[in-house]
Amino acid sequence: MKIAAFEVRDDERESFTDESNRVGVDVELHAECLDPSNVGLAAGCDGVSILGQSHIDAAMIDALADAGVKVVATRTIGYNHIDLNAAKRRGIMVLNADYAPNGVAEYTVMFILLVLRNYKPALWRGQVYDFSLEGLQGRELRNLTVGVMGTGRIGATVIQCLTGFGCRILAYDPHPNPKVAEHAEYVDLETLYAQSDVITLHMPLLDSTFHIINRETIAKMKDGVVLINCARGELMDLDALIDNIEAEKIGGLGLDTVETEGDLIHRDRRTDILTNRGIAYLRQFPNVVMTQHMAFYTDAAVRSMVSCSVDGIRAAIVDGDFRTRIA
Repeated sequence: MKIAAFEVRDDERESFTDESNRVGVDVELHAECLDPSNVGLAAGCDGVSILGQSHIDAAMIDALADAGVKVVATRTIGYNHIDLNAAKRRGIMVLNADYAPNGVAEYTVMFILLVLRNYKPALWRGQVYDFSLEGLQGRELRNLTVGVMGTGRIGATVIQCLTGFGCRILAYDPHPNPKVAEHAEYVDLETLYAQSDVITLHMPLLDSTFHIINRETIAKMKDGVVLINCARGELMDLDALIDNIEAEKIGGLGLDTVETEGDLIHRDRRTDILTNRGIAYLRQFPNVVMTQHMAFYTDAAVRSMVSCSVDGIRAAIVDGDFRTRIA
């Protein structure tokens, strides 16, 4: 069995070698994204493994099917970069990855604390030996209400982590989890918006959740609300965030992912002329903490993502089984 893996980072190579030896498959590693210019590299492969910057549209699905590919496995939980209808039409199985929710959940709590305690401006001052306190007074999490939008595995783990802080926790999900309800109060979105001091998003990106945080929903929130996004950038309207930070309606942002980040994420752009004005402008505010889409990035998660991809393709082809099947 042969697999072509694309967007392979250096930190993944050892895991790919270990996993291919363990399950007995041949894996060819490519650093570049899978696109129309190099789809020929997949010829003769049973499956391909990708990350989120390889956009597998209908034309790419046709090219992969014509090359004999039977499985597309993305080493991400999200799969909105793959045309599932086209894959189903051509009989290509699509798999996504799975990894423990703890890394993203812990990162989310870290973001909440960084914003509440004004760590970014404190860091700036310390670097120039300014040890003054003016403007750095923070808030204690135990005195606040945190709203968690989405209580799947990651959202539920965030709530579990937050219970130790003694804060009031509100939750929203179309499908409430009885176990989560032991630690959080399920409410409708209107209530969550109106009563939360901090709101953190843990929802998938769907048509129904695109720009769920927008001018209208922000207007329903408390003045000075803190918003956290370690899920998908497109859940939040970038222009609405900028306008409401400027107006001081939003008191702080913790963003690991941002709308329009596609040409920046996981790339070194230090010497490039960047045209993404929205992100450049947003990141300069002292109450906005932004990182490079790395909430997932732990040693355990990387191993799990590679394992799901390689073993998932092998199981789908050899055993007629799969790790996480989408289409």
